[in-house]
Amino acid sequence: MPHIDPERLALFALGEPMGTLQESEHLATCATCVDDMSALRHAAIAGRASFDVGEIESPPDSVWSRIAAELSLGTSTLVEDAVTPEPPLVSESIDEHVPPARRPFLMRAWALAASFALIAGAGLGVWALTQRASLTEVAEANLAAFPDHPGAQGTAIVEERADGSREVRVEVTADAAPDTLREVWLITADASALVSLGVLEGTEQTFAIPADVDLRDYVLVDVSQEPVDGDPQHSGDSIVRGELTFL
Repeated sequence: MPHIDPERLALFALGEPMGTLQESEHLATCATCVDDMSALRHAAIAGRASFDVGEIESPPDSVWSRIAAELSLGTSTLVEDAVTPEPPLVSESIDEHVPPARRPFLMRAWALAASFALIAGAGLGVWALTQRASLTEVAEANLAAFPDHPGAQGTAIVEERADGSREVRVEVTADAAPDTLREVWLITADASALVSLGVLEGTEQTFAIPADVDLRDYVLVDVSQEPVDGDPQHSGDSIVRGELTFL
């Protein structure tokens, strides 16, 4: 059969399955088409970043149709599902190995592959913004320093998702002393009970709040300095602490 149409190669480069047995057999034996698809695959990978963000909704067919029309590729070239391309086989540019007769077509297909990749990357950005928009700030606290840690300060912001799950974003300026770590706690107003949320790495971190913790009771956010001794109890050495104010 003749060489595979560049538009089809662009889709294969993005991970679409081979449409026919003849295409599979041809790609297995034709070095020219293999090189062309490798170049297209490299363009697609270069155009988007890879994040493990779960399922992302594919743009509607009308988006792909507009891209195809803009690139004069016809309206039949559509991508139905999000795809993840395999790593590129070669990294050479198209001009290094494409015969002049096929170069204009492949350049259009290369642009199509790059456009698909850029849209996928834009989708990731929309997903991230949507995730942030789904959070509602419900409480906050200013964390003041204890006498043994002058100059330390911090903040805590509690946010809630539509499903009722909550998280607290803690920021503290004080560094941990050598051979110690900083642990974040929720404590009741009378200090009769406390819950550890985890170890603070760096200056800012977000912690999930257990579903069975009632923040109307556990109103104090505390960051303690803990020796690395394996003892899960609070050391009694608090760096900063503050009471939540509900919004």
